[in-house]
Amino acid sequence: MTVKENKKAWQYLLSAPVIVAALGYFVDIYDLLLFGIVRIPSLTDLGLNEAEISIEGASILNWQMSGLLLGGILWGVLGDKKGRLSVLFGSIITYSIANFACGFVQDVTVYKILRFVAGIGLAGELGAGITLVSESLPKKLRGIGTSVVAGVGLLGAVAAYFTVELFSWRYAYFAGGGLGILLLFLRIGVFESGMFKNMAEKGDLKKGDFLSFFTNARRLKLYVKCIGIGLPTWYVIGILATFSNEFGLALGITEEVKPGLAVMWCYIGLAAGDLLSGVFSYYLSSRKKAVAIMMLFTLLGTIVYLYAGIQTAKGLYMMCLWLGFGIGYWAMFVTIGAEQFGTNVRATAATTIPNMVRGTVILMTTFYAYLKPHVLELDAAALLGLICFGIGFYCILTVPETHDKDLDFTEPE
Repeated sequence: MTVKENKKAWQYLLSAPVIVAALGYFVDIYDLLLFGIVRIPSLTDLGLNEAEISIEGASILNWQMSGLLLGGILWGVLGDKKGRLSVLFGSIITYSIANFACGFVQDVTVYKILRFVAGIGLAGELGAGITLVSESLPKKLRGIGTSVVAGVGLLGAVAAYFTVELFSWRYAYFAGGGLGILLLFLRIGVFESGMFKNMAEKGDLKKGDFLSFFTNARRLKLYVKCIGIGLPTWYVIGILATFSNEFGLALGITEEVKPGLAVMWCYIGLAAGDLLSGVFSYYLSSRKKAVAIMMLFTLLGTIVYLYAGIQTAKGLYMMCLWLGFGIGYWAMFVTIGAEQFGTNVRATAATTIPNMVRGTVILMTTFYAYLKPHVLELDAAALLGLICFGIGFYCILTVPETHDKDLDFTEPE
């Protein structure tokens, strides 16, 4: 690149859509992971004992993940029918109000409902942001732009951890709601995607049809493969990091292993990996190669995590950093999903695909819990990982390449 080209590239990467999408995802991740971090102190304050915390904590998390699944479909359809910006505004209002309300909760049942509503709101942020950025940047910079969004956004996990460490869990929820409201003012100056505007003028075109992914064999195959690519990411977050305290005991680590700290280190690595994955894809001129290499790096880290005989909590945290860096293809995976489909269903794809992956955590935790009474915790996690990585590698190796693909097209009915 010449000096002039470099300057223009930086202007695109520091444009309003990229900055606002990045900050929006920062708040999104902060709120998404907050319950996992405050689960024990919040439920203890509500008067639950250790056994009840385990049962109700899992139930509340499943309610939140169910909200993500439903919200992914809702916001995705609205993103293609009403516009990407409509979703960004609507989703943030929803989860900001829900998080404020969580700061006042006094009852477990109400807590479940509020986390469900928060899940619905949180589902729209990433997909709409990635779609807007993908359609606003030149095709050569799309991968880097979406990586910047995710890299900055994922630091919200670090902010969530330290907010809970410094303040009470109720104030942590208030902070999340307040950050969302502040973000609304930043979004006022952001313009709608030009591709969406052009598509919206075609009145006879069917927009935001979620069922269209299941009525056409080609689209269904692509859609399922895009979901499969993301499975290793939430295997790492939802199993290896979330249950790090159990793996610490299984490895014979005598120090206390804090899952919240493990998740934080995982997300620090994820943020760094996401920032690099876009550059990696740019220089390889391939989304597929970049993702496959990072997936392989994650697989190697998983083997070390489970079977290398880690002996300290610090060692386990550092492995979470390694694994987080490896799954730093998260933004690239969402970008691949957005680039596979036409403008009239692109927001639906980009919003539902990552939330379908998040929703598989329910299946992963259920399968892991089923295996634990029959095999050792480490072996149970390894078997689940074998399935997730097997599906992930097959999908990334067989999905069409989308690097430099022109996105100005629509899906036929």
